[in-house]
Amino acid sequence: MNNSAFHFAGLTPDLILSAIESLAVYPETGLTALNSYENRVYQFRCDRGNRYVVKFYRPERWSREQLLEEHQFALELQQQEFPIAAPVCIDGATLHEYQGYLFTLFPSIGGRTFEVDNLEQLFEVGQFIGRMHQYARNSRFQHRRSLNPTTFGSDSIAVLQQTNIIPAAWHDKLLCCATELQRAIATRWQQLTPSNMRLHGDLHIGNILWTPAGPGFVDLDDACNGPAIQDLWMMLSGSREQQQAQLAELVEGYQEFCDFHPAELKLVELLRGLRMLHYNAWLCRRWDDPAFPRHFPWVAENQYWQQQCQSFTEQLAMLEQPPLSLIPY
Repeated sequence: MNNSAFHFAGLTPDLILSAIESLAVYPETGLTALNSYENRVYQFRCDRGNRYVVKFYRPERWSREQLLEEHQFALELQQQEFPIAAPVCIDGATLHEYQGYLFTLFPSIGGRTFEVDNLEQLFEVGQFIGRMHQYARNSRFQHRRSLNPTTFGSDSIAVLQQTNIIPAAWHDKLLCCATELQRAIATRWQQLTPSNMRLHGDLHIGNILWTPAGPGFVDLDDACNGPAIQDLWMMLSGSREQQQAQLAELVEGYQEFCDFHPAELKLVELLRGLRMLHYNAWLCRRWDDPAFPRHFPWVAENQYWQQQCQSFTEQLAMLEQPPLSLIPY
């Protein structure tokens, strides 16, 4: 078992409660585990009636500097009246330590699921992302990673090469398909001039809640430097025609606050390919954590890797297709 998995194994309910109480915050309810494989996250209500989410960070994933940079970004956005779940500052600190565990308290944001097929909601989300980018593009993260074909592509393939999870029958084929996809992405990336700004980084629909006041954004755990389109493309789904309609609403709202560069639409399928490579490497990196074989048992099966070979090949073909455009349907 690796260090991070062993470390999480010692994160008992009593230790969690003691860590929270060390901040003079006293849970009145039980701890409700929230869906998170990377960290350990729990929701509770304290004796003063405030609802919180406590996040215990996976050891050795981010440095203190990277975590604090994420927190500072969230606090800056909050000061700009951006609806983000920013960390709670207690005695001047947002990052706390208890018996070797780094953790943070966040306010619990209630809301319903963001409806990605609701064009009015997409327009409003686009507005808020435009506001975020208008502010965030003025500087870069100094400690957090950048999203590019090396960090999400080459580095992912290095993990796939070293893992023993991939069945021998598919190991060479999988690496061949993954490498071909990464090289094609890198070649096309070099032909473009992507923007480079501070991003949410993982802005899929699960990280957006719909509140009575509009969208609420959560989880800057994957904040990074990268192209603006990264914070938009994951909300596109369905047929090409549906994606065109969704894109039109997002960009219309976005452009009320920040310029959108249509050339970045050529990055969408490149970023999708990098996300596929990164996801598979992530599963391999975390396989020593008992939670992963329990929740992703199919990853050790031949069929899964056969499907990944096919997906990489299909994505390679997608790189040859015309990108989405801003031409209204």
